Amino acid sequence: MSATRRQILGSAAAVGAGIAFAGSLSELFAGTDAAHAAAGGRDGYGPLVPDPDGLLDLPKGFRYRVLSREGEPMLSGQGPVPGNHDGMSALPGTRPGRVQLVRNHENRHNAPRRVPAVRGLTYDPQGMGGCTVLELSGSDRVLDERVGIAGTAVNCAGGPTPWGTWLTCEETEDKAGTNGYTKDHGFIFEVGLRPGHRTIPEPLTAMGRFQHEAIAVDPREGVVYETEDAFDHPFGLFYRFLPHRPRGGFDSLRAGGRLEAMRVPGVPDLSAVTEPGTHFDGVEWLPVPDPLAKRTPIRLQDFGRGGVTHAQKLEGCYWGSHRGRGAVYFVSSYARSSEGSAADHFGQVWRYEPGRRRLTLAVIFGPDTGVDTPGESPDNICLAPGGGLMVCEDGGGEQHVYGLTRHGEIYALARNAQNTGTAREPEYGEFAGVTFSPDRRTMYVNCYDPGTTFAVTGPWRH
Repeated sequence: MSATRRQILGSAAAVGAGIAFAGSLSELFAGTDAAHAAAGGRDGYGPLVPDPDGLLDLPKGFRYRVLSREGEPMLSGQGPVPGNHDGMSALPGTRPGRVQLVRNHENRHNAPRRVPAVRGLTYDPQGMGGCTVLELSGSDRVLDERVGIAGTAVNCAGGPTPWGTWLTCEETEDKAGTNGYTKDHGFIFEVGLRPGHRTIPEPLTAMGRFQHEAIAVDPREGVVYETEDAFDHPFGLFYRFLPHRPRGGFDSLRAGGRLEAMRVPGVPDLSAVTEPGTHFDGVEWLPVPDPLAKRTPIRLQDFGRGGVTHAQKLEGCYWGSHRGRGAVYFVSSYARSSEGSAADHFGQVWRYEPGRRRLTLAVIFGPDTGVDTPGESPDNICLAPGGGLMVCEDGGGEQHVYGLTRHGEIYALARNAQNTGTAREPEYGEFAGVTFSPDRRTMYVNCYDPGTTFAVTGPWRH
């Protein structure tokens, strides 16, 4: 454990959310002090304005467009839009100025609206999950909406690759014969989006079979980092996949590789670390004994003396940089000692620097977080224009997309106004899949329930 434990407390406490930052967190964010000064020192965009249509509350000057809603017919004619909108990414379209949105559907075996089974794109006919793809014009008009892959299960998040594909992750360990499935599940699949990138509906088995959440790819080394959102104790692991053909391009991951799990010496549970800025050198990576988990889930397998490091609710994952070096960031949404964690928190963001084998706690939330103020249970996460993070909230009470700035402040950018409960006992679906267009002018985000995909534009600070 490092002796460096510098801690900065932001002004988030003023809005009822307790949050602490590592002193070096500014390296994570793309914004500059000059941009911050030009904006008058403001990190947020002002209070949220109630939406008269009851869909999405945004700050003044921002507007949204509904791109897609579950149950509506897809333009491809392949069937209705599936539900349970989850992880998503925005990639360049098939023509200049266009955008392709690839969107996961976290459908379980009993989902009311499955991803339509399309010939040549379906893995397991009994799998209800998968991905859909929206092709957008430069003005965010939907030009096409089609199935990207079908017959998978519980497609939660994933991540884009440097060669322009999407890796979609199954958050389940169900085998053939369970819940009616005809094939094993718990894999990663590659979804092709460009001409010549034909989706092959077969799993990338060497990348492991477990309750996948998200991935991030090191663009220089080709290493793929993977998070595991296991539901029960002992909790999930943080993995890396060393492909036999690093940086090989489309379908190169099918050539196989080595799956390893992270071990932080002396730290069996990441929730025990509560002080931002704490870092650990000498992180180790242990080969996974049985990546296919034929008999035993990976997190329960024997890794030898010392074991591996676990964490509750490992979710969002993305590739960034720190002081000019590549780094991968990943999220633990929360930890609860009552469920088996070593300590309690309302969210962590971790940074791993491969070149230094160093793991650092960059951000921790709570315990003063309030369920009706932004800043609880971070899930999907991405870099925001002008610096900072944009985070999807997946907790109790109201649900927000909130900004997390390099200056130690938290602000609400959007609030889900779709009440699926009652006036007396309101309920709001989580946000998921926050991402920005390649030109950084539009934010796209999903409401999980009812499944809705929004495009949000406004006076972004770049």
